[in-house]
Amino acid sequence: MVERSRKTLSRSPATPLAGVAVGSGRSAVSDRLTRDEPVAAPAPCNARPSVKVGAAPPARQTAASSFPAATAPTLRAGHATEAVGPASSAAPAGVRIAKLMAERGLCSRRDADEYIARGWVFVDGRRVSELGTRADPAAVIVLDYPAQRNQQSRMTILLHKPVGYVSGQPEPGFTPAVTLIQPNTQHRTPGAPVFHPSCLKGLAPAGRLDIDSTGLLVLTQDGRVARQLVGENSTIDKEYLVRVEGHLDARGLALLNHGLSLDDRKLKPARVEWLNEDQLRFVLREGRKRQIRRMCDLVGLRVIGLKRVRIGAVRLGDLPLGQWRFLRPDEAF
Repeated sequence: MVERSRKTLSRSPATPLAGVAVGSGRSAVSDRLTRDEPVAAPAPCNARPSVKVGAAPPARQTAASSFPAATAPTLRAGHATEAVGPASSAAPAGVRIAKLMAERGLCSRRDADEYIARGWVFVDGRRVSELGTRADPAAVIVLDYPAQRNQQSRMTILLHKPVGYVSGQPEPGFTPAVTLIQPNTQHRTPGAPVFHPSCLKGLAPAGRLDIDSTGLLVLTQDGRVARQLVGENSTIDKEYLVRVEGHLDARGLALLNHGLSLDDRKLKPARVEWLNEDQLRFVLREGRKRQIRRMCDLVGLRVIGLKRVRIGAVRLGDLPLGQWRFLRPDEAF
């Protein structure tokens, strides 16, 4: 038995075995072989080892077994040895804080990024200042005082837009409605702020109103208001008075309420009714381009006048044509 062990050790004399101290005289292997220990009898030639189907063969002990657990290689059945690292492809946990802030109406996504970068956001009591940070969807998010003051200073303006002005980006030969926001066109009410040029900074229309239409147009610096009025999940309705020419039967009126499609997409249900012999009242919860005019075309009507008189709970009221006023603190859409 001792002779057999010597032959095994002589196969690779240049490579020291694990657990053998090189140059230390008698090795631990030879000490074990010379002790009076029972030696297991060799297994019969036809005996099969007890190995589970699909299991990897036992790994030969190497110096790698002394590595820390975090860096030790792992053997897989039928595969080469691989180092198991962190799962880089795993989806990050939580939701971006900026997205949560916008969804909760704290501010717009753009403002949220700015406030986070400035360190003006607390999540579960911890200040956050790194963009892209994620949090649990149920986390408590609070704006610091500078961010709160910044939000409160954002202005929202109500304009009675005349015909001939475009609500959004200027078109060739036409004037954008925002040019009407001037000191001399302000409709002053008791306690209203005085116009300042800073009111124009970042002012943008929240929704469209066709160039041939008149009525209530909202312009705002507040991303929360814009999201509320024109966001994908907005539920704010808008009311219009529409003067028409042509004949409309009961079936056509039913189709105006529900059943029409524009650009191969079905329209959301609307509320449409006669106010008098040539005027209809429309209440919509969406704002496709020239939607009311195109709806009327589909049922044989021609629009000769269109005026928006309400957005949510805010009415045009007695605001003169071509003038504007600030949204009051006691008003909400």
